[in-house]
Amino acid sequence: QAQLVESGGGLVQPGDSLRLSCLASGDALNQYVMVWFRQAPGKEREFVAGINWDGVNTYFGDSVKGRFTISRDNAKNWLYLQMNSLKPEDTAVYFCAARRERANFVYTRPSAYNLWGQGTQVTVSS
Repeated sequence: QAQLVESGGGLVQPGDSLRLSCLASGDALNQYVMVWFRQAPGKEREFVAGINWDGVNTYFGDSVKGRFTISRDNAKNWLYLQMNSLKPEDTAVYFCAARRERANFVYTRPSAYNLWGQGTQVTVSS
């Protein structure tokens, strides 16, 4: 079973870009649906973006559509989240998550995923 480790978070200004990465170890990434969630203080975990097992289909939460992109490199076991035009309301801890299923869609509820990274903090502030 894979283990997930996120990286790339930090403090940026509104309008900046940031790329998050998630490295999977212990299993082949092409067996998994992969997603990004985020959680701000006092709020529920929110679906941000997801990608099916082979990278053909991508999905985004309404609040990030048009600004974020998700991609994966199955050969190297990496998942990425490119975040552009960042806003203060994007401030949160970002988690990558995985479900071992070669689905051509993604689940948007956190309970569907049993593998989680430790999270990486993204802070957008001037």
